[in-house]
Amino acid sequence: MFVIEAATEATPEVVDAIGRLLPLLSKSASAPPAAEVAEMVNSPATTLFLARDGAGGPIVGTLTLALFRIPTGARAWIEDVIVSDSVRGRGCGEDLTRAALDAAAAAGARTVELTSRPTREAANRLYQRLGFKLRETNLYRYELDA
Repeated sequence: MFVIEAATEATPEVVDAIGRLLPLLSKSASAPPAAEVAEMVNSPATTLFLARDGAGGPIVGTLTLALFRIPTGARAWIEDVIVSDSVRGRGCGEDLTRAALDAAAAAGARTVELTSRPTREAANRLYQRLGFKLRETNLYRYELDA
């Protein structure tokens, strides 16, 4: 059983967990220092969800929910869903995602968006099973540090 909680401070355990889990999501991203984790945890625009393997257990997953208001209403975006290899297939990603959906609904968001690489087949199946619909859109990226 996974215990899902929102991080309230950037403790060494939280910073270490992000550093340990991030390579599972991205080979090129470097672990954020404690100050950046604190900025994320303390921002009113983001919620860092943590999944623990049992009450008081180790952090085995993370998900970041971004909530923001635009002229058309409150919006939510799920980013950086990471689940440890040791617990994959046991429902951790689903528990994290459901917690984020609940928080987004409570904040008044009308929709929740996310992206997932096509190669992340299990994640894509999960999102579809939870009711996410594939959108026909053009996603553009502009590299500011290129």
